[in-house]
Amino acid sequence: MRVLVLGGTTEARQLYAALEQRTDRFAVTVSLAGVTRAPVLPALDVRIGGFGGVDGLRAWLVAHHVEAVIDATHPFAVQMSHHAVAACAQAHVKLLRVERPGWAPVAGDRWTRVPDMQAAARALGTTPRRVLLTVGRKDLLPFHHAGPHDWLLRCVDAPDPALLPAGTRLLLARGPFDEAGEEALLHRERIDVIVTKNSGGTATAAKLAAARRLGIDVIMVDRPPVAPAETVADATAAMMWLEGLSE
Repeated sequence: MRVLVLGGTTEARQLYAALEQRTDRFAVTVSLAGVTRAPVLPALDVRIGGFGGVDGLRAWLVAHHVEAVIDATHPFAVQMSHHAVAACAQAHVKLLRVERPGWAPVAGDRWTRVPDMQAAARALGTTPRRVLLTVGRKDLLPFHHAGPHDWLLRCVDAPDPALLPAGTRLLLARGPFDEAGEEALLHRERIDVIVTKNSGGTATAAKLAAARRLGIDVIMVDRPPVAPAETVADATAAMMWLEGLSE
């Protein structure tokens, strides 16, 4: 069975590992957006870059005789997910989305939930604050005029300097992070508010536990809406779905 995996997440990497053991049954191509500069590549066929919208993806699926697509992209990569839904419907290809559960506040959390980055920037207010930004390197423009804050941006790859709010300090790091390390970072940098996306998962959740322990505010950007699709929560369930299709 020919399978396309739209990847780039922890769940996608777990799925690659399982599929590497089943090359007798599945001919897999992994597609990565090319956002991360040095991605960890699986021992499978890999393509990097976009498809050219819905039409390009549909044409690729047809040309490569793909029978199933697994969308294991980031919860905020909604454009790719929308394209996958439309292209698979047009090409009559089975589609499954792997969508990790989002985070939910618990007792002791000091969350402010907002719908988008613009609202997150407004929620910081105008009083100077020491901000840890963990929103990636592509969503920074709304913070340019967010007030005279002290910014610490943590991301995997360095962003275009033109995108950085004035005076931003950069911390390049790749998760997973542990709670002790996150607590030490927040204490050392005297952070009083974290701005983050509700990505879910365990790789970057430790900062939330550390913030809870230290009484630090969190501005949580909710996930954007995405086109409906059959959905599972993890790589194990995705493999079961594939196995069922190939029987």
